[in-house]
Amino acid sequence: MTSFANRTFTSAEIIGFLVLAALIFVVLPLGLDTFRLNLFGKYLTYAFVALGLVLCWGAGGILSLGQGVFFGLGGYCMAMFLKLEASSPENTAIQSTPGIPDFMDWNQVTALPWWWEPFHSFAFTIFAVIAVPTALAFIIGIAMFRRRVGGVYFAIITQAIAAILTILIIGQQGYTGGVNGITDLRTLHGWDIRTDDAKVILYFVNAVLLFGCLVAAQFVRRSKLGRLLIAIRDQEDRVRFSGYDVANFKVFVFCLGSAFAAIGGAMFTLQVGFMSPTLVGIVPSIEMVIFCAVGGRYSIFGAVYGALLVNWAKTTFSESFPELWLFAMGALFIGVVLAFPQGLAGLYAEHVEPHLKRLLRRSGDVRPAPGATPAPDAAAE
Repeated sequence: MTSFANRTFTSAEIIGFLVLAALIFVVLPLGLDTFRLNLFGKYLTYAFVALGLVLCWGAGGILSLGQGVFFGLGGYCMAMFLKLEASSPENTAIQSTPGIPDFMDWNQVTALPWWWEPFHSFAFTIFAVIAVPTALAFIIGIAMFRRRVGGVYFAIITQAIAAILTILIIGQQGYTGGVNGITDLRTLHGWDIRTDDAKVILYFVNAVLLFGCLVAAQFVRRSKLGRLLIAIRDQEDRVRFSGYDVANFKVFVFCLGSAFAAIGGAMFTLQVGFMSPTLVGIVPSIEMVIFCAVGGRYSIFGAVYGALLVNWAKTTFSESFPELWLFAMGALFIGVVLAFPQGLAGLYAEHVEPHLKRLLRRSGDVRPAPGATPAPDAAAE
């Protein structure tokens, strides 16, 4: 375990990992009441998406403006299981058709659709949370990257897919809950997820999963695959002429980013208790890119801090200045992009990391990074 950590993280990154762990596992739970802790748990679900964007956009140069699609699909898969559990014949006895979700009964649907049936199984639901968004990402990736579609064109196409899925969900109200989404989720295998104790437990489950994804992302960045992704980002034609199948690498990292987003979506549903198309479309997808940009698209830790900071600011502004928070969010994004193009992680790398490395060097405990993810300028040097 120690050798794996030493191969995967530098000394400075291990310190950053421990600081983030202390913040999430100790400082926030001790310093916040259950309501606020649940809010930060929701913010951390967005960190899964930002982490996937660090791999896709920061390492691979693939800007997706449709990550909300995968976040939403993961969330909807979990919501379907929870809704079926809440729609037992006893709980829905007053409906004209007991045993089906309430929104189906309101829309004169008289039988559970066949594609809802497998979601009676929790094991299938866990499988579907990962498999459904990843399969869609695989189809999109094969269709786009095999034809060498990239850059702004890929970003626009992913944005269009987010819009299409939103319209589809809203239009099929009898099967998806429409614009309201799937609501009134109560229990997970009989365990009431609305209680304060459940919210605290789900916060820690979410945090453990996030750190698992952080380690996985760091492992990819430090591997040969990570170095190839950086080469593809900076000199795609050279990598292709060297004999590598560039499309396969892009498809893999895009699918991995979608899987991270799907886990975040499923945890969002468990912690917040609903899933709706407002979390799938163009606006939330762009907000997810803002989380990554503010934190720093080349840093996995920056992605987590960016998601926490932007969502905390969003909540604070919307509580104090409900008419102005959208303008404040826009100003924050523009200001960070113009003044700090590498986000908070860039400020850390410029002003804090050199001092930290000097301290570690004095103590004789500094190791060179075996394959850091450099920004394009650094790579060119």
